[in-house]
Amino acid sequence: MEKENKTSNDNNQIDKLDLSTPDLVQQNIDKVAKLFPNCLTEGPKGKAIDFDLLKQELNHQVVEGNKERYRLEWPGKREAIVTANLPTNKTLRPVREDSVDFDTTENLYIEGDNLEVLKLLQESYLGKIKMIYIDPPYNTGNDFVYVDDFKKTSKESNLESGLIDKEGRKLSNLKDNPANAARYHSDWLTMIYPRIKLARNLLSNKGYIFISIGDDEVHNLRKMMDEIFGEGNFIANIGHKARASISNDKIISSNHNHILLYCKDFSIAFKNRARFGIEPDLSGFTKKDDKGEYKLTPVDGPGGAKKGNPCYEFKGVKGYWRYSKETMQKLFEQGEIVVTAKNLQRKSYKCNALNKRKKISTWWDNGYLTATATRELDKLMDGKFFDNPKNVELLKLMLTLCCDESDLVLDFFSGSGTLAQAVMEYGVNELNYILVQLPEAIDEKSEAYKVGYKNICEIGKERIRRAAVKIVNDQWSIVNERKAELEKEKAKTKPDQQKIDDLQLTIDNLSSQIEKLDTGFRVYRLDTSNMQDVYHRPQDYDQGNVDLFADHIKPDRTADDLLAQVMLDWGLPLSLPIESTTIEGKQLFKVAGNALYACFDSGVDENLAKAIAKEAPLRVVFKDNGFKGDTSKTNVKQLLKQLSPETEMKVI
Repeated sequence: MEKENKTSNDNNQIDKLDLSTPDLVQQNIDKVAKLFPNCLTEGPKGKAIDFDLLKQELNHQVVEGNKERYRLEWPGKREAIVTANLPTNKTLRPVREDSVDFDTTENLYIEGDNLEVLKLLQESYLGKIKMIYIDPPYNTGNDFVYVDDFKKTSKESNLESGLIDKEGRKLSNLKDNPANAARYHSDWLTMIYPRIKLARNLLSNKGYIFISIGDDEVHNLRKMMDEIFGEGNFIANIGHKARASISNDKIISSNHNHILLYCKDFSIAFKNRARFGIEPDLSGFTKKDDKGEYKLTPVDGPGGAKKGNPCYEFKGVKGYWRYSKETMQKLFEQGEIVVTAKNLQRKSYKCNALNKRKKISTWWDNGYLTATATRELDKLMDGKFFDNPKNVELLKLMLTLCCDESDLVLDFFSGSGTLAQAVMEYGVNELNYILVQLPEAIDEKSEAYKVGYKNICEIGKERIRRAAVKIVNDQWSIVNERKAELEKEKAKTKPDQQKIDDLQLTIDNLSSQIEKLDTGFRVYRLDTSNMQDVYHRPQDYDQGNVDLFADHIKPDRTADDLLAQVMLDWGLPLSLPIESTTIEGKQLFKVAGNALYACFDSGVDENLAKAIAKEAPLRVVFKDNGFKGDTSKTNVKQLLKQLSPETEMKVI
């Protein structure tokens, strides 16, 4: 007799009958795993038993078997290592219509599979990133993960769209890979391993990487990071208090996430360990005497006798105090103890607080809640369009600990784009970011879809635009407030000149900072190569189709597209300033001054070569079939070699 369908109390869904015979092997594996959980492992087809280890559990003597070694293993690890080293023929295409200040900004927003993007960035950004922050899928069974196919046929490769391919790399819902699935951990490790391996190459020797992760994979991630970065480059496992409310779906309410922190070179990081502290709070120093600005702080001893604080009467006030009676008397004689109507206070001077950095610990709970981040993002976006964004203040803390002027930071699981907002709010001149995000489709039933957002990238880009406007407006509001204070002080009968000077300095500094703030970003989108895919044999050509291959560049590709691929191939950062001009009737791109000149027009001749040679660029590139003829191609090369010997010429 078939069992009756039951209604789940948790989700009100009707359980489906299995309608199949029991898997006796699986039942036996489950029984063994219950007795010996350490012997449960994963095989290519699912859960498996480590028989060598089981033999040892059932034997009083050492059982000879495979040589033991301390390392992290999982089905798919070799393929993950291989795929990190596989070349890619993809490219990044600029999307000017989605960008802000494309020609001048040094911030990048890249849409596409981060595995492919990280490969494309290897030459241009090798060793140039100061800080990486990522918040990858936690593998809870309800989030998403990239699934990489390492065995694609040439036909499948040809079908790739450049964003998400049907047969190869695609987004997979981990509801199909729940916590009890056979390859639950293996799939996640296979996804994350090559990405972290490639990301390490981009870090500078002074660089750091922060990774937010939950309990489900923190143990595996720690071992994997030890392997890729080296155990000696581990700095800390930080507890991040992400929620304040109590969760009833677990035995113990889980209110924190983990943030694993590693560095590229521990010896360098250790020398710079003093910077891992929080700047002192310099607010409240509103009083002033001949020693300088100060504020009053308590001198009573909280905790009383339990904390060992001395108890005595001083200046008519009896209680427990922070200091001994002798120290209190000495401070009083120095004018630092103030007797008020109710208690005693000490003068704390601003000059003494300036150099006191508070050492940071591994417990971060100072207002970094996800609920706060969600409310702020909902308000900024005028709607609830993204779940569980990271807290801006959390990322600003990371920037404070790691970054200086002219540094570059990276997030290749950028989600809603929190890091971009954190960089702008942090306000350090010339601190720039690279964000990478797969354009995951948005549920058509969601509020985000209803208002017009089709994928996560659209939300991220709009969030950055709105955050930039808000940050600039907020800063100008502060400037205007200080200007009003300045005018009020100047209007006084006896104005305080020092206050006037301080206010004017604040106004000038804030105004300069706002004007220098880079609120733009260049959008690039992952796509197939700009070059034609030619698989025909010579005997397949005829007079009717040979003209199709006269130009090996795809017909839908623009000069902007070609320039981006050239910059990547030549190892130039995509953030370099780009200027478009016209010389000898040809469009010419100038990248970072004379770092690269590029002309993709047809009809290139000796006159253009002479004009370019006068400016002596370091590099110049043309289309291979862009010359007037073979003679012009040879002459252009010889002229550049003669007139500008330092210029390196290439063609595409």
